[in-house]
Amino acid sequence: MMPFPSEPWIKMAVMVFVIFIQTNLIVESQPKSDKILSLPGQPDHVSFQQFSGYVMVDEKQHRALFYYFVEAEEHPASRPLVLWLAGGPGCSSAGAGAFIEHGPFRPNGENLVKNEYSWNKEANMLYLESPAGVGFSYSSNKSFYSYINDDITAQDSLTFLKHWLIKYPEYNNRDFFIAGDSYAGHYVPQLAQLVLHSNLRLSLRGVAIGNPLLEFNTDFNSRAGYYWSHGMISDSSYKLVKRMCNTSRLRREYFLGGPVSESCRHVNHALSKEMTEYLDLYDVSGDKCLSNSSNLLHLHPLNPPKCNDIDVCLQEKTEYYFNRKDVQNSLHARLVGVTQWSLCINNSEGGDQDSVIPFTGTRSLVSRLAKELKLKTTQPYRAWIEGKQQVGGWSQVYGNDNMLSFAIIRGGSHTAPFTQPERSLLLFHKFLQGKPLPLSNA
Repeated sequence: MMPFPSEPWIKMAVMVFVIFIQTNLIVESQPKSDKILSLPGQPDHVSFQQFSGYVMVDEKQHRALFYYFVEAEEHPASRPLVLWLAGGPGCSSAGAGAFIEHGPFRPNGENLVKNEYSWNKEANMLYLESPAGVGFSYSSNKSFYSYINDDITAQDSLTFLKHWLIKYPEYNNRDFFIAGDSYAGHYVPQLAQLVLHSNLRLSLRGVAIGNPLLEFNTDFNSRAGYYWSHGMISDSSYKLVKRMCNTSRLRREYFLGGPVSESCRHVNHALSKEMTEYLDLYDVSGDKCLSNSSNLLHLHPLNPPKCNDIDVCLQEKTEYYFNRKDVQNSLHARLVGVTQWSLCINNSEGGDQDSVIPFTGTRSLVSRLAKELKLKTTQPYRAWIEGKQQVGGWSQVYGNDNMLSFAIIRGGSHTAPFTQPERSLLLFHKFLQGKPLPLSNA
């Protein structure tokens, strides 16, 4: 038996590549009450079904999780089921995952435009708002929000899946994948471990996590080198960070409620002057949305931008769309304990243009994971190519049958499917197939 390393996230990351062979039983039983007839502003001639609603995960505390489910564009009965979990912690999977990153539609003023690179071209996509308090999910017992943690979040997500499969029994025994980004680097492997040890009738085939927060010190300490190598800070500031207060310590002292030392104050002041509030740390090569005024949201319906052009104000447009009462009614959603829907209840933390969780930290952690699991490199670090014979990014594979893969999406932001939708869809397609990305001949 292969020994597992000590870190909990490492234990779970490799286990999810176990393959089970089971028989699919197709039973058509979607809940009519959760079916979305049409979303406001939705394009005509939509070929797939959509569902959304609530699953109660704690009757006593009256805690319910909201989901948005999009069936595959073609042959949903034979396509896998993919659960998407957003990070943050505290960001909406429906808002960020479905309507900004890789769902079938994106908001544009009062309407929705089609996303030509939607992931439901490959799979049935289930977007879960977790934990309670995120998006439209809620707990009637407000004290729950004071003690919520990752273990409770994982257990609630497992309970959700158990009840969701009662609503949708045709997905029992279906090939199943769990994916997410950012803080879902914790959510995804923790839930995967619970699923593997549960009696759920799902064939868990793998996990995928984009720009994930895996290990605090490694991930956050990779920021300084990324800032410096991308010209965001000066030589003197970089030396200051390394000598006086590294970026993981800076994060702890400023954002996790600890006392702030004089050395970290000095470093923070130096970085703030050079990095400027106008820089989008989630996409350092992109522009930043400078307005959320109403004239930004109400674009002329006869001349909308192309959906897959990068719309730097898409977050603001999504928040506007989800706060419309007609949209909430169509989604069978309601606001409980809050007066407004928010994309993230806290600021959340892949691509190679993300400075919040830089790929350099992830790459070193994946390399360490492979060594501890004694997985040999089966595909050396190489550029991978997308259909237009352009470099899509770089990748490396460890172990047989693509057991562990690391991939960079060139030009990708923290939410890579938003800025590089075509490359992200190709990566997703290969992930579901269990095949490596196409390599360059050089």
